[in-house]
Amino acid sequence: MSRESLIEMTRHNMSHSKAGTVAQAESVMSFPASHYYDEDRWKAEMDGVFRRMPLMMAFSCEIPNNRDYRACEAAGVPIIICRDDNGEVQAYMNMCAHRGSQILEEGHGNTHRFTCPYHAWSFNLQGELTGVFSEKEFGSFDKSCYGLKKLPALERAGLIWVTPNPESTLDIHTFLSGYDEMLAHFNFESWHLFSRRTLVGPNWKIAYDGYLDLYHLPILHKDTFGPNYPHKSMYYPWGPHQRVSSPDPSLLEWEDLPESQWDTNRMISGVWTIFPHISIAGFDGGGRGVMISQLFPGETPGTSITVQNYLMENQPTEAQAEEAEKQFAFLKHVVEDEDYYTGLRQQHALETGFKKDVLFGRNEEGGQRFHGWVNKILDTADEDLNALFEKG
Repeated sequence: MSRESLIEMTRHNMSHSKAGTVAQAESVMSFPASHYYDEDRWKAEMDGVFRRMPLMMAFSCEIPNNRDYRACEAAGVPIIICRDDNGEVQAYMNMCAHRGSQILEEGHGNTHRFTCPYHAWSFNLQGELTGVFSEKEFGSFDKSCYGLKKLPALERAGLIWVTPNPESTLDIHTFLSGYDEMLAHFNFESWHLFSRRTLVGPNWKIAYDGYLDLYHLPILHKDTFGPNYPHKSMYYPWGPHQRVSSPDPSLLEWEDLPESQWDTNRMISGVWTIFPHISIAGFDGGGRGVMISQLFPGETPGTSITVQNYLMENQPTEAQAEEAEKQFAFLKHVVEDEDYYTGLRQQHALETGFKKDVLFGRNEEGGQRFHGWVNKILDTADEDLNALFEKG
């Protein structure tokens, strides 16, 4: 079914390319400008979105072996992601059951147990408390009640989602709305993490607006890559997740070819966004690669943190690695010195309070849908979240 969906989108693209048209939203929409800086709104988004939604936190290639782990953080919640002895992905709060000390420093490793650096309590990869230092002197208690706090986690399409709330009842598969079947065409399971860096930006929604927006490419990026890319957008949704592409006249060369001969890699071009914080964009510098950007709110409403991950399909040669490094440095420059520089200035202007709303045109349907989903999720009670995503 997922390849059929790719073919359907490709035919849709071809029809617009032939007609010289583009799909548009029904009308121009506005949203309150205060949503980008109001502290109460920001706190609501931290609690109601980032601490309630599944977040794409790691790649399968980061923990390929049993007992591999990665320690990281999302929305202020320290997290351990590991592959247990059965090869299954598990996720826990990085917090000892004794006094709440963080067990691991951020980073990667391989271990058969997690041991707290404060009092040496130890836990197996199933999160069970297996060792208490000086247990006789500590006293008797039910160890089965003091394991690590388990977090909902799901591995699909070479990506790992974690919900940073141990009490969440939202089914991650339901949340994905079938989007993981589309992402599976990248075959990320066998890719390699080439490089990673972190950037500081404006409010997370200002930053995310840019990932959904091709309208600005020939303007803001006129001195870099903008003139080589179209500014017309077409959006394909799976629940809150969206693929962004443009009419591509070169696809018309496939009109007389059997669909079985259509190249999957060309059909998955564009930007694939995963709500609420992921952008996947493909590049060819030094070999086939993608930049997967993980966007998180910062410590204040007007800031955000973006982790840029550059993945490559094959282990690069020395020459390919050099080219890929140049490509990654270029992408850092574009995002940091063009997108986020402009976004931080936008943030400063909006915080004056003199602008009451922001507009999204008929050609900016992706932004309309994104902000609409943020509002819907904030208005939905925990017990109704599964039904919300089932409805789409």
